[in-house]
Amino acid sequence: MDARILLTTSPDLAESLKWSCDAVALLLPAKREDWRVCAELAALIDDAVASGDLKLEAGKSLYVHRPAGLKSGRLYLAVVGEGGAKAFKRASQALAGQVKSAPVKTLHLAWAGATVLAADTVEAIVSAFADAVYLYRHTKPSAPAAPALRTLSVAAPKAEPAATREGLKRAAAICAGVDVAREAGNRPGNHCTPTWLAEQAKAMAAEFGLGIEVLDRKACTKLGMGSFLAVAQGSDEPLQFIVLKYEGAGKKDAPVVLVGKGITFDTGGISLKPGAEMDEMKFDMGGAASVLGTLRAVAELKPKVNLIGLIPTCENMPSGRAIKPGDVVTSMSGQTIEILNTDAEGRLILCDALTYAERFKPKAVVDIATLTGAIIIALGHHHSGLYASDEALAEQLLAASRTALDPAWRMPLDDEYDEGLKSSYADIPNIGSRAGGSVTAAMFLKRFTKAYAWAHLDVAGTAFRGGPTKGATGRPVPLLTHFVLANAG
Repeated sequence: MDARILLTTSPDLAESLKWSCDAVALLLPAKREDWRVCAELAALIDDAVASGDLKLEAGKSLYVHRPAGLKSGRLYLAVVGEGGAKAFKRASQALAGQVKSAPVKTLHLAWAGATVLAADTVEAIVSAFADAVYLYRHTKPSAPAAPALRTLSVAAPKAEPAATREGLKRAAAICAGVDVAREAGNRPGNHCTPTWLAEQAKAMAAEFGLGIEVLDRKACTKLGMGSFLAVAQGSDEPLQFIVLKYEGAGKKDAPVVLVGKGITFDTGGISLKPGAEMDEMKFDMGGAASVLGTLRAVAELKPKVNLIGLIPTCENMPSGRAIKPGDVVTSMSGQTIEILNTDAEGRLILCDALTYAERFKPKAVVDIATLTGAIIIALGHHHSGLYASDEALAEQLLAASRTALDPAWRMPLDDEYDEGLKSSYADIPNIGSRAGGSVTAAMFLKRFTKAYAWAHLDVAGTAFRGGPTKGATGRPVPLLTHFVLANAG
């Protein structure tokens, strides 16, 4: 979460009228009989409902200025419908949208229902506020003033504060990781270069005691990463291959490996992209950003698990040195690849990273990439596309996506799709037919993952937003963090 905001627990709801803060926020059950509020607040809310100012419908909200008897002087109300943590997040988003534009530095939030908030629900509430108050300003000094909110506390029943504290702790770490990913994704390509990403990884390693190694062109050449090197050769920016290690378990415990696509700007290369919206190709390192963000979250939470992040990062540029359609390169695995389209470069850098991952004898490998426009056609911007060669791994990731409210959808990997990847000049082409483009991209990657359980997240539709609210989302850091935590001993 934004470093400006302090998360704390606060006294339970019974003392809400006495809270000394800038504002109080109440999440209300949609059914009147489920309210657990003091008589003064119940009367105020009943009056608001009777007058039509507040409807007891999911997501509806109301601001009340200087209500009688409330010490803080500001009261925000939002109605929670059915649906667990997701419903709480929706109501919290309604609150956060109002609070972020108000002069509220300290906000105390409480659930006015009889049930105790679960840790996952607290996390969902906090993530809504974290998303609302995030503001990119690194290259925009004229950006509006940042939201005033500095402290968000959540009421915890005196008898059972543990779940609230657990949720706050996890939320703080995950939101901080999301912010890392968003900051990296939002920076322009002339700021977020492969070298800059490597510097951020080194700074994170120094802050949290992580192991780190950054391989340069010479080291990658020695390893035989011909596919990665081929993509990078068209740019003046030097490639970087980042290896980050979090060691929270025993040395003999097999690690989880996350591999993030780090194309810091993608022109398409010789297969040049159309000019419209090409600026959004600064987001093509969303996979790399999510790996950095997840390492940041995990390093703060300190679970008993070994985690390795691999980030192959470079630019994809057209030049006299750039790869051409029809070129054949040799990957680290020894398989040759015919490059039919230089804009299908993500899989070319990932395949060598997936081969490199074998040396760690991993428990599982998950790669994350803004890989194909085809996944957006299939799933839009809500679900990330999930491919997996292992059923148990697929279910783990789907479970993590549900818990984190960071949805993913399982996509097919049937052998029949492999028929679309045939070349007369190499072991495999880097593209198949247009039909099922996201699937054939995953099938390409699968060729390099025979040594371990593997999954692929295509986040082209979820790692960033276009249009008037253009910007990186930080996804799928929540999903990945929950997945890593589920693998802890």
